[in-house]
Amino acid sequence: MPRLTLPSPTGALTIVERDGAIVRLDWGDRMPGPKGVDQTALLQCAAAQLEAYFAGDLQEFDLPLDVAGSQFQRDVCDAMSAIPFGETRTYGDIAADVSGSAQAVGNACGGNPIPVIIPCHRVLGASSLGGFSGSGGVETKVWLLRHEGAAGLLI
Repeated sequence: MPRLTLPSPTGALTIVERDGAIVRLDWGDRMPGPKGVDQTALLQCAAAQLEAYFAGDLQEFDLPLDVAGSQFQRDVCDAMSAIPFGETRTYGDIAADVSGSAQAVGNACGGNPIPVIIPCHRVLGASSLGGFSGSGGVETKVWLLRHEGAAGLLI
């Protein structure tokens, strides 16, 4: 699958494309195979949007995404994608939207294959930050929330 790795303030990010859609975003470059060989137009566009996001010049991604997993996983990812830049929701809020439990939503957030672009960092526990499965864990989540100005509760 074509992929592209780029630096970011939260560490190297590898974007993966399949069949004209972004299917994965991972911290680091842990995927086997030649690096930087498959720089498709979509991967270059995704990299440019991520660079603009981290520079503070982009608040909403406009990329074709393909989320693997159950219908529930896709529904949770859709609900997370609807959270505006700089805002947060709770696992319970999302659970009410998708007719699931807060714990199931937390598991789906942890299984988000395209973090940052699908903003799982914007989902919090009712009385805590909740978790974050990306590199750096909750520290990265805090960095992303501060970057978006959603950190009033954190300061």
